[in-house]
Amino acid sequence: MPRKEKQPVHHIQMTEGKRNLIRALLQEYEIESAQDIQDALKDLLGSTIKEMMESEMDEHMGYQKSQRSDSDNYRNGYKPKQINSSYGSMTIDVPQDRKSTFEPKVVKKRQKDISDIDQKIISMYAKGMTTRQISDTLVDIYGFEASESFISDVTDKIIPQIEEWQKRPLDSIYPVIFIDAIHYSVRDNGVIRKLAAYVMLGINLEGKKEVLTIQVGENESAKYWLSVLNELKNRGVKDVLIICADGLTGIKEAINAAFPETEYQRCIVHQVRNTLKYVSDKDRKEFAADLKKIYNAPNEQLGAEARDEVTEKWNSKYPNAMKSWYKNWDAITPIFKFSADVRTVIYTTNAIESLNATYRKLNRQRSVFPSDGALLKALYLSTFEATKKWSMPIRNWGKIYGELAIMYENRIPEY
Repeated sequence: MPRKEKQPVHHIQMTEGKRNLIRALLQEYEIESAQDIQDALKDLLGSTIKEMMESEMDEHMGYQKSQRSDSDNYRNGYKPKQINSSYGSMTIDVPQDRKSTFEPKVVKKRQKDISDIDQKIISMYAKGMTTRQISDTLVDIYGFEASESFISDVTDKIIPQIEEWQKRPLDSIYPVIFIDAIHYSVRDNGVIRKLAAYVMLGINLEGKKEVLTIQVGENESAKYWLSVLNELKNRGVKDVLIICADGLTGIKEAINAAFPETEYQRCIVHQVRNTLKYVSDKDRKEFAADLKKIYNAPNEQLGAEARDEVTEKWNSKYPNAMKSWYKNWDAITPIFKFSADVRTVIYTTNAIESLNATYRKLNRQRSVFPSDGALLKALYLSTFEATKKWSMPIRNWGKIYGELAIMYENRIPEY
């Protein structure tokens, strides 16, 4: 194996000018620690901003501070202004003129932050931190206090973006759409209630994952799901080959009404989990292995035979475990007409699991959300944090697409 060529190390060039600046810095500020360097840079930043503003004032007035002028406008002292920077909070002196026509550029009027702190706050919020945690972090790291209401105001700036994102046009065809729900505790008028966040993730014609919408709701019903699916239609979706979801109340009826040609595939992962809830820990591994024989069967007939065998084996010990397999069999069976490659995509919500891991992290970091609006903000930001790297199609997409094109003839274009 050829030896990897060693990359050159790029050192910071130390010019004579830099040396002189560092010597002056050490002499002026008596620096003995890294904190002393931070304090020195903070002081220099404030002084530099003031000098830049003085130059801007000279240009605005048309003469320098030491010169005389016949102008009826003149300098009128300074006004202190508190700003936040990467080195912490500081007070700067902003030059004033008598007519109040001076508009500084280096730190604009009403600008109170020069460190892009808004983006830092939003990033922390996206990672699931509470407003209290963000406030404490800002004090610890940046040295200035930000009230929880200030942080809430900053994150509220993304609400128009959320609304715009929820209304954006969608593709006309999605081969597969997954629907999954995660539950959160939300405070409402002093009462804590459980709300479900329904995430709809589509696989587009290029095989790439795309979060279509996030809905925060309370009661599942056919009417509710029909309104959600109709919203997708209103945003441009004309056809979906397969919708994969757990047994959400009313979802099957809503799919039949909104997309009559779409197949509803029960999520096998959820089906297995719901079955194993009835099984004791000592039998769970063996029972799960038996269930695998059902959904890995070569065709529907052999799948039904495997289902009956599993039922006969375990029925005396766990009489309720297999009932849902019979009740939901029509929504389980679509997988049997596909190859293993396609089954891997459609019979589970694996495609959505990495996203769910991000959403579950929110649950671990926040036991209760202060409002459903706060929950939606956190979900939206977490979604974009989690989907930054979604640039590649899912594995074996070419083969999967070819099979879907044959199974659903004339409903998707040639690949």
